[in-house]
Amino acid sequence: MRDTKNALKQIIRVLDEKREMILKAERELWGMPELGFKEWKSSEYMEMGFRSLGYELTLAQDIPGFYTVVNTGREGPEVLVLAELDAVICPSHPDADPKSGAAHACGHNTQCAAMLGVAAALKDPEVLSRLSGRIRLCVVPAEECLDIEYRQGLRDAGVIRYLGGKSEFLARGYFDGVDLAFMVHMSTGATSSGAYVNIDSRSLGFISKKITFKGKTAHASGAPWLGKNALYAATSAINSINALRETFNPRDSVKWHPIMTSGGSGVNNIPDTAVIESVLRAASFEALDRENQKIDRALIGAALSFGVGVEIWDEPGYAPLYQNGLLGELAVEAYDLLAPHTSLERKKCSFGRGGVGGGSMDLGDLSAIMPTLHPYLSGSTGRGHGDDYRIVDPETACVTNAKWQLTMLTLLLGDGARRAKEIISDYSPEFSSKEDFLAHQDKMRRRADRIEYLPDGGVIIK
Repeated sequence: MRDTKNALKQIIRVLDEKREMILKAERELWGMPELGFKEWKSSEYMEMGFRSLGYELTLAQDIPGFYTVVNTGREGPEVLVLAELDAVICPSHPDADPKSGAAHACGHNTQCAAMLGVAAALKDPEVLSRLSGRIRLCVVPAEECLDIEYRQGLRDAGVIRYLGGKSEFLARGYFDGVDLAFMVHMSTGATSSGAYVNIDSRSLGFISKKITFKGKTAHASGAPWLGKNALYAATSAINSINALRETFNPRDSVKWHPIMTSGGSGVNNIPDTAVIESVLRAASFEALDRENQKIDRALIGAALSFGVGVEIWDEPGYAPLYQNGLLGELAVEAYDLLAPHTSLERKKCSFGRGGVGGGSMDLGDLSAIMPTLHPYLSGSTGRGHGDDYRIVDPETACVTNAKWQLTMLTLLLGDGARRAKEIISDYSPEFSSKEDFLAHQDKMRRRADRIEYLPDGGVIIK
């Protein structure tokens, strides 16, 4: 315990010395919001910061982002620490980029600023001397799953294989050799009464679905019986799936949210095309697969009712995020050790009672194959992804954030990395390897016409 306290004092001293650098980075990154796989300015800024600290980097080359490995010179596992580069689309935000509509309305800029603090502290010989194993610091693009048409273009061109940054880095081998991972995200909440820390909320996995109903046009009032109404088939499908909602088990947190992006070309024509874009979310792989089959049956059934065709295009999104219990307990311990040395009061810091959140994140992909933690720390106000989102307490969001992460690393990799080894030994992965997980994701990718109408009036369901 005495060695941990001494380590904590050194972490605080080093990061207090780097405070101005960290806070400057938060403001400068706030002013350069970029969408996923387009974060070239942000990535270059972070590269310059790391290189000024003396790091050699492995760049992703054809997409933004990079990583570096800190080797303590002592045997032990490798811990991955992550920070995200991208912004969200929020054109009404006062600080949004006028061309792209991008704004840092999710606080990813604070992650990067804190990451620079972590990188600076790990260059201190006294901080590093207490650790065993390796630390991989990674600045990763494209966590927010948006601007999908652009990402699909990158994939069609062979630049990327997956639509999320961590998924893509995983497939490229940038996380090979890593044993466990964590990152800290911003959370909104009043900071005047102390820190708000949310350790154990889970997030949902998802599948993106684009459904195209293919009918036949005709005069809408003169001879509608000559047409096949794709719009009616689409609205019938939506109603059918809404009727299925009571069959979704509440414990699976299943959510299906569609939008209609095309429903006809003119009011005097029977619509020959109708397009639904949607996302199916659930808390487990099993639930995603089961409910996706139900939804496909409803889509196909609606198409059959109107004699139209239907193309269903499924794209794997992110895996459900499984928070690791032992890592969560360690994060609480690290926060409690740190709290007396900051101006923060403990407002909320617990593990084991959290629910399942409604969103999704690509860190879930890593949690399927290694122990993973994604806690939240206060420092912002407003609605996440909203035009009133602000960083109001950068000291907490960035400087204390970096101190918390270094304290977690000290508990994990101190004492010969005993705690990290215990967590790895206790972990039971959803998939035995990266390859098995990616194969599962690839299997979900399907684009096909699902009905064949035969000349004799029969049909084949595909």
